[in-house]
Amino acid sequence: MASSPDLPAPGAPSTQGWRVVRPRGLLDLRCRPGVAELEYAAGAVVVVTGLPGAGKSTLIARAARAAFADSQTVRERWAARVPGWVAYGVYRPLVRVEHYARLRTALRRAEPLVVHDSGSQAWVRSWLARTSRRRRRPVHLITLVVSEGEAVAGQQARGRGVTPYALGRHVRASLSLERELATSGAPPPGYASAVLLDRRCAASLHAIRFGPEPAAG
Repeated sequence: MASSPDLPAPGAPSTQGWRVVRPRGLLDLRCRPGVAELEYAAGAVVVVTGLPGAGKSTLIARAARAAFADSQTVRERWAARVPGWVAYGVYRPLVRVEHYARLRTALRRAEPLVVHDSGSQAWVRSWLARTSRRRRRPVHLITLVVSEGEAVAGQQARGRGVTPYALGRHVRASLSLERELATSGAPPPGYASAVLLDRRCAASLHAIRFGPEPAAG
């Protein structure tokens, strides 16, 4: 995996020079817990992806300094509306329709946006890239890389889980994305950057913030 040349080697003491990072290209921050903030351009779209239970919602809720679109929030609203005996699979299509409708509306605005993405459907990332490009908004990717065991533990800690079939689908999609990044050495097509985080680095990251592009020179 490619790493930014201005970051110290993994395990090196953190310094003020690398606690705030403006991602570009493919940036592997696994085993680099000294990074405290990721900073993106104002109006950027940041897509956070990873296995169910990887910690996406936790990271977004704690660190995102922007509006965010999280399908889990929509799911919880629907769960509060329907009788408890109704399985999620019954109303899941309605959750997805509402989530993508809200996401499409949010993308029309100029404000920065953080998007929760389960990562199981590559077409969603492609759609986000195309839509953002049409609106001249840079789009970036943050991928939480965890093992299947870590993901299951994360699901259990939050009192919910996914079926073995669904988890297998997510795992295959996640591995496919990791292979794509490793092979190309670059972000997915249409993305300005891709950042890889493990649990340790994600836990040390306290802000995903947005600001103006730095002055040239």
